[in-house]
Amino acid sequence: MKIPIETVKELRNRTNAGIADCSKALLEVGGDMEKAIECLKQRGAAIAEKKKDVATTEGVIETYIHHTKRIGALVELNCETDFVAHTDEFKELAHDLAMQIAANTPQFITIEDMPPETDPTDPQAACLLSQLFIKEPTKTVQEVITETITKVGENIKVRRFARFELGADH
Repeated sequence: MKIPIETVKELRNRTNAGIADCSKALLEVGGDMEKAIECLKQRGAAIAEKKKDVATTEGVIETYIHHTKRIGALVELNCETDFVAHTDEFKELAHDLAMQIAANTPQFITIEDMPPETDPTDPQAACLLSQLFIKEPTKTVQEVITETITKVGENIKVRRFARFELGADH
């Protein structure tokens, strides 16, 4: 079966996966776009799962300052190598995460980071990785990180973050 290049390009635009990966996924599912998207998501999750215990000692510290100059955020985003830390995909993710932190005021990175005495009624709001991604609200922050892991081929972890709001006591 031959997949039209326009279909491969559409899948690439929708998923940001590589051309070869898009073509392969479409071939595997007989050209069905939605099934190909799901196939690519599953592959990305499998790659991220394999990488989850790999040490992340490189990375960047990224900032975001809101245009009002009243809210700002810092995030330390780690990866495996200095090479990946300097890629556009990684730097864009770091910036987007700093903006996410400034906009949504997470208190923890993951649900596991929440102290036992914390009211766990809404971990999606309190935990950065569980929040809906502000630039693409159909995905969580963790899903966006997993997509970037798939693209760059390295483990990526949010190590820590801080949010500042003028006049706030938190």
